[in-house]
Amino acid sequence: MATGGVWLSQTRFVDGIPHWLETRPAEDGRYVVVAGDPWSEANDRTPPGYSARTTVHEYGGGSFWAHEAVLFFANFDDQRLYRQDGGVPVPITPETGGRHRYADGRATGDGTFVVCVRERHEATEVINELVAIPSDGSADPRVVVGGRDFFSNPRISPDGRRLAWLTWDLPWMPWDGCELWVGDLAADGSVSGERLVAGALETESIFQPEWSPAGDLHFVSDRTGWWNLYRDREGAREALCPMEAEFGWPQWVFGGASYGFLDDGRIACIYGSGGVQHVAMLDPATAELLDLDLPYTAIDYPFLATHGSQILFVGGAPTVAPEIVLLDFTSRGVEVLRRSEERDVDPGLLSVPRAIEFPTQGGLTAHAHFYPPANERFAASDNERPPLVVMSHGGPTSESSAELDLHKQFFTSRGFAVVDVNYGGSTGYGREYRRRLNGSWGVVDTMDCINAARYLAARGEVDATRLVIRGGSAGGYTTLCALTFHDDFAAGASYYGISDLEPFATGQTHKFERQYEHTLVGPYPEAVDVYRARSPIHFVDRISCPMILFQGDEDEVVPRSQSEVMVEALRSNGLAYAYILFEGEQHGFRRSTTLERALEAEVSFYAQILGFELGDPIPPVPIENPVPRP
Repeated sequence: MATGGVWLSQTRFVDGIPHWLETRPAEDGRYVVVAGDPWSEANDRTPPGYSARTTVHEYGGGSFWAHEAVLFFANFDDQRLYRQDGGVPVPITPETGGRHRYADGRATGDGTFVVCVRERHEATEVINELVAIPSDGSADPRVVVGGRDFFSNPRISPDGRRLAWLTWDLPWMPWDGCELWVGDLAADGSVSGERLVAGALETESIFQPEWSPAGDLHFVSDRTGWWNLYRDREGAREALCPMEAEFGWPQWVFGGASYGFLDDGRIACIYGSGGVQHVAMLDPATAELLDLDLPYTAIDYPFLATHGSQILFVGGAPTVAPEIVLLDFTSRGVEVLRRSEERDVDPGLLSVPRAIEFPTQGGLTAHAHFYPPANERFAASDNERPPLVVMSHGGPTSESSAELDLHKQFFTSRGFAVVDVNYGGSTGYGREYRRRLNGSWGVVDTMDCINAARYLAARGEVDATRLVIRGGSAGGYTTLCALTFHDDFAAGASYYGISDLEPFATGQTHKFERQYEHTLVGPYPEAVDVYRARSPIHFVDRISCPMILFQGDEDEVVPRSQSEVMVEALRSNGLAYAYILFEGEQHGFRRSTTLERALEAEVSFYAQILGFELGDPIPPVPIENPVPRP
């Protein structure tokens, strides 16, 4: 699980050649730009010693782009922008010790400038803006659009005369509402005549503005309650395929793309409906949407690129780990260029999920994917029900899809059932479902996770006395809330989870999420009592079950203090716990040694608490204040 694969993202055609980004846990989490095609072995474009990873917004994305065969990428160690013509990469931005960061760029048609997002970390503030940079590094970056809190998706029209971009301000997140602007782009990279095209803070979210080859601006908007695809012609907005489905995703990272243009005028696209993702072809002339007969139904975040008659994307399915897929509509050929898991997993060890919809608070229903235990070499007795791992995804505005994920199979192959909950607030089920969490974070998500477990226990599919819950980041917060304010679970695991909401409300996190709680909890300090009432750290005396906590010591999103204040409270109250701090890890673990250690410690913790022996030689994790086995 830790060393056998890579993480795949950010597909792109560079001079007609498929490219993508690989995150390699076995190389300390290095990000590598890779080129490949159906006729030759894939090869690394970025050489050893470089990692194509930007930390704009901390979450990054959009870390490389190109002009013809010239590659531009942000390097992790110094956050400078580099140009690579085939040899050694050359920096084209000044050295700032990582204070200035770059992402999500595009080159002008003649290749003389790149326009991208810059994030400047100054002494007292963080400033986001769009800048124009000479592609040879002959001058410093120059601000072309500024004055707002955030920017993304600078996209240059085919004739080079217009620039489109997205912008938004605190306290809103881009999926709450953002604005699509267009300005006139001069030959020197300057922008004038800015005008608003679509979007509104709080009420309309825009995703992925793109220019068609004919120069028409396209974008995804959720103005109807669903993220649908639109075309703008001289200020007239036209829905290309209105339907209750999601063609957009929350913009946690830069560079996401759910559609692209083919040379015959059709639009290749990815959309989600009912927890299933589809790869399809849209004819904008007739609004006909044709689902393609492909074995890919689970796409965590869309990275789709097009060139001529080809599309390139990252696809997965319940028994298919994410892979780089190249589809040519001329030859009707489908090629897999790279698999995230090169080693085959015995099908007898794979649990195939089923989608469930279950009752929850307020007479509503919520959604999840349920994975029964699967290991053909072992079977439980007729009257034994499996323990259940409830998984709470991060975000919290995110979505868990049913692609092959060895984290889940790690548990199901050892006798656990797993339910991966898309609680109210998740993406994929329309804007109203996504807004269920507004003002109710820590309540709706927690109760949906609890009700998923209760539903499965009531059906006799899991053991109600052996329920555990786990999650990372916002999912870690949900986990801590479930273990603090409720007594349904026997144990839990928090990965860099939030224990105290107030520090976030007072600015003790990165700029991107600095006021996220404004919509999720309420305005601060007006709602200070709500913040305290939903912060597990103030109610640690209510915790009656053991927990294990994991944290990276370089996490800028959820600082280590959020875990360690919880650890100190558990220690003071004599509660059973384990705590593992990983040096050099940020928000979301990337190193193979970390991934292996964390999963082994977690399953060892459950084994000790629930009282069973593991079937493989996993070293026991030390537990402070251990609870005697019955």
